[in-house]
Amino acid sequence: MLNIQSIREINPKILILGNYPVIQSILDYDYLSGKKEPSIIAIITSGKNYQKYFFGTQQILIPTFRDINKLPPSLCQQINLSLNVLSNRRVLNSTQEILQKLPNLIGSVIFAENLPEKHSINLYHLAQKSHTWILGPSSIGLLVPKKLKLGVIGGIEARQFLQSNLLTNGDTAVLSASGGMTGELMSILAKSTRGLSFALSFGGDRFPILTPKEAFLAAQADPQTKSIIYYGELGGYDEYEIIELLKTKQLTKEVICYIGGAIAALFPQSPQFGHAKAMAKNDQETAQAKQAALKAAGAKVGETFSEFVELINSNKHEKIKADINSNIQTMIDQITQRKEPLITTSISADVGGQPTLLGEPLLDFARHNSFPSIVGSLFLGKKLISKDTENFIDIVLKLAVDHGPYVSGAINTIITARAGRDLVSSLAAGLLTIGPRFGGATNEAADHWLTGVTQNIQPAAFVEQLAKQGRRISGIGHKKYRIDQPDPRVKLLMDHTKDLTDKRFTNYALEIEKLTTAKKGNLILNVDGTIACVMLDILSEKEKLTDEKLGQLVSAEFFNAIFVLSRSVGFIAHFLDQKRLDEGLFRMPEDLVSNIKSSTED
Repeated sequence: MLNIQSIREINPKILILGNYPVIQSILDYDYLSGKKEPSIIAIITSGKNYQKYFFGTQQILIPTFRDINKLPPSLCQQINLSLNVLSNRRVLNSTQEILQKLPNLIGSVIFAENLPEKHSINLYHLAQKSHTWILGPSSIGLLVPKKLKLGVIGGIEARQFLQSNLLTNGDTAVLSASGGMTGELMSILAKSTRGLSFALSFGGDRFPILTPKEAFLAAQADPQTKSIIYYGELGGYDEYEIIELLKTKQLTKEVICYIGGAIAALFPQSPQFGHAKAMAKNDQETAQAKQAALKAAGAKVGETFSEFVELINSNKHEKIKADINSNIQTMIDQITQRKEPLITTSISADVGGQPTLLGEPLLDFARHNSFPSIVGSLFLGKKLISKDTENFIDIVLKLAVDHGPYVSGAINTIITARAGRDLVSSLAAGLLTIGPRFGGATNEAADHWLTGVTQNIQPAAFVEQLAKQGRRISGIGHKKYRIDQPDPRVKLLMDHTKDLTDKRFTNYALEIEKLTTAKKGNLILNVDGTIACVMLDILSEKEKLTDEKLGQLVSAEFFNAIFVLSRSVGFIAHFLDQKRLDEGLFRMPEDLVSNIKSSTED
């Protein structure tokens, strides 16, 4: 059941299903209401990992997920409200999913109209069973002043919030099926002596999931609400349930109402108006009959809309004093003048002339973190949680720093330095050799282990799959070491798995190794493959990264990044070494070059 007072007491954490301009308006309302952080914490939509919005004048990133099942458990626990702006064909399934997935969900708004009537009825029963309220279909949402704006209700421009007095707590509720009339009544209310306690649109479809009766009972139970303004329509029997509440004294608060559609009486047969059930099929469903019955039950009824407005403007209520921030106009001006930044970054900033890293002053960050910790934090875009991650990055940086002057990257650096080029040119020459055959195997190995584990591919099937594609298994194989003569660096790296409880990626890589070494002794798990599987396990268990986040790291070449950073030190060392030795321009000896005469086929 809808409980307005409980909404005032919670910290709203909203999930948006779909993408729609209303998102920015909700964030603007949060900011103008004096909140310190946005109420929207996740969006279900395709595309990028984040959506860019503003909280005040500060750009923020809201995480996005392709479907509800991709939401991390921590977010599932936080979310207590949702706004569904998906198309009507997707509403039923998506709403069923969030009711199952989100344990602390208390309410939702469905924006789409023309939902199949069977779907609305199914959702009504699901809401009753789960003790969750759902506004809609075809609802513009719910607004509780200074606390919650869930939907397009109240407008999408910051100035509308001020004009409609939506940043001041009042004592009058606004209820209507019509989204347009809900907004109109809020505007009328703003010009009266009254103020808004809450407003909602239960939607214009034939079967609203939260019924008008339930909305009136929510207003009756709300200690802040003294009066209820209601705009109803011809057609249906909702008003007779409200009449019964008045007669039985379940509804004792002042009710001011108007029933639209009186003009239908001038037609030989009642026409169909805009909403699904706005058509009188018999005398009881006419606007005139409803008005008379409501008046008889004790409601204040405007027989014309102008009379309805006069009743709203009655001076029996003490004028509500605005309790908005004195700087509100300045805040609105700042919002309307903001511009989309050309560059977005979450790594560093300059605050008042002082550089920051991940939101912390650079000097503090440098004092309190080791270099491996700084590397891991900056590469992940968030502070490391675990010392184990820091220690593993430390050993990887040390082991990858150089592998002799024989490898392509070192050779290119040396040759470029001897050609008289500068440090940056020589370093770049070495770095540009890094790829699938040199240095890039770590990231590809991480892709192998992540794909195999998350897609539940049996190791034998995975090996066979790559063999059919004519692809090497990255992270497997070494020229010098064999199964009976293991690489001591691999053992050193594997020692970092001792404190892990779930070594799913490492175990998968080792199962692959069993299969490959059975064919040839040197097809062992090498340093690249070991770094990849151990790092995946540490990031998953110690840094609490989801499989989806791990996939994003693979796509961004995170695992190669650590190699590039470390090997850059070795390349720079070779450059400096060549400058010290001053051997001069390199030229390949002729006896080391084989000239083969090309053959011409007839």
